[in-house]
Amino acid sequence: MKQLFCIWILIALGFNASAGILVQFRTTFGDLDVELYAQDKPVTVQNFIRYVQTGFYQNMFLHRCLPGFVVQGGGFLIGDPASITPFSATNGNLFVVPSFGPITNEFNVGRRLTNSYGTIAMAKLPGNPNSASSEWFFNLANNTGLDSQNGGFTVFGRVIRGTNLLTFFNSLNKSISCGIVHLTSWLGTNSSFGRTFSDLPVNYCGGSAYPRYVDLVYVYDISFLNVQVATIGNTRQISWNTVAGQTNYIVEFTTNLPPASVTNMWRTLTATNGTAGTLKVIDPINSPRRFYRVRADY
Repeated sequence: MKQLFCIWILIALGFNASAGILVQFRTTFGDLDVELYAQDKPVTVQNFIRYVQTGFYQNMFLHRCLPGFVVQGGGFLIGDPASITPFSATNGNLFVVPSFGPITNEFNVGRRLTNSYGTIAMAKLPGNPNSASSEWFFNLANNTGLDSQNGGFTVFGRVIRGTNLLTFFNSLNKSISCGIVHLTSWLGTNSSFGRTFSDLPVNYCGGSAYPRYVDLVYVYDISFLNVQVATIGNTRQISWNTVAGQTNYIVEFTTNLPPASVTNMWRTLTATNGTAGTLKVIDPINSPRRFYRVRADY
């Protein structure tokens, strides 16, 4: 069954405000499209957006993978992901994602969102519910037990396209070093670096080779699929970034928000297919009392 996701842009009396947020993770193995729950978890989502907008998540790698549980990122990035030198803490290519400081735990704010399969949630320090900063994880299973641990792990979004990548991470096997390596195998259990990356996802099978930077699993960037509205002469132009392979975008408008009656419900302006680029639609009526939204069926 398809799930309906709405990207919203609202226009009223010259004031623009966006309310729905869709982001795309571009990874080593493909893209993940993620819906963010901005209305339910505003502090958490704005925190995530801040890291994206400052570029702190560019060339970030997934540093922890536990199949059947979680895959985690947001903590570390690489200066040169194409480097064939060994993964190390001492050769100037590994960086910690700068922190804006901890945020308030919003598990009990807004809707109660459980750590179900395909959701994204904030990571935090043990015993400190309000310690989340830059790190997050995707739930690779229905981890409802996380809802009652450490004040609850705040879910702030869900994967709406690309769940095949989550299936891929669940297929990795640490016991035979297929896609996951344990650095203490080379560095010893006394190495803090080895312990930090004790469940490191890599893009190869077979544990006989020590991982290089090029072997890590990257989130090269995270981008917003934004919607913009601009006045062009006596018309309004609605534009948005589309998703590769996504079809049937529907641009709608209403003259009341929320629609107050049948006569003021959402009406279709046009429908079009995505091209993985920016699409633009013209509304010939330039009215300050028109509210717009763009829908896409997933």
